[in-house]
Amino acid sequence: MKYNLSEITEVIRERRSVYPESYSSRKVHSEIIEDVLNNAIWAPTHGMVQPWRFKVYTGEAVKRAGAELEKVYKSSVPEAEWSERKLVKLRERTSSVSVLIFICMRPEENSTIPEIENVAAVACAVQNMYLTCTAYGLGSYWSSPKYVYSEEMKTFLNIGEKDKCLGMFFMGYPEGEWPKSHRKPLEYVTEWFDQ
Repeated sequence: MKYNLSEITEVIRERRSVYPESYSSRKVHSEIIEDVLNNAIWAPTHGMVQPWRFKVYTGEAVKRAGAELEKVYKSSVPEAEWSERKLVKLRERTSSVSVLIFICMRPEENSTIPEIENVAAVACAVQNMYLTCTAYGLGSYWSSPKYVYSEEMKTFLNIGEKDKCLGMFFMGYPEGEWPKSHRKPLEYVTEWFDQ
């Protein structure tokens, strides 16, 4: 065997969405963030389009991004659908985490590759981010509330007309125990054919 499969399997099965509310105040060093993003860009991509783009906010910039996100929320969500609880959660998350990465997608100009394949490539990149965070013992969480797809979000992030924001990726050191999870057994989700 070329690699230690048991360690790879353990990292995959230990990957969790760890919510920012459970992060400690310990800062994530820039070298680790770079490792996470360098692993992200090795995701599979149809036609080598490599559609992923990352906007990384750290330290005080996270708080400034949080203030802008509140404006995006208020201007893109109809007032009748506003939730003070969601605004408070957003405020708390962006005032306590040390790393906030906006996950964006930029399609190749004049490409015949369907958008869904670029979205899938970016999702694979995010999975690589999750796995790298897990290996480092970092909590991470990919959040994609409806307003991230808005024109207001594009304006805030200064991304192109055909580009899309696909969510926010929070990173931090979790306090307490690592969360547990489970999956349905393989036989519930698999059909085998041999003839």
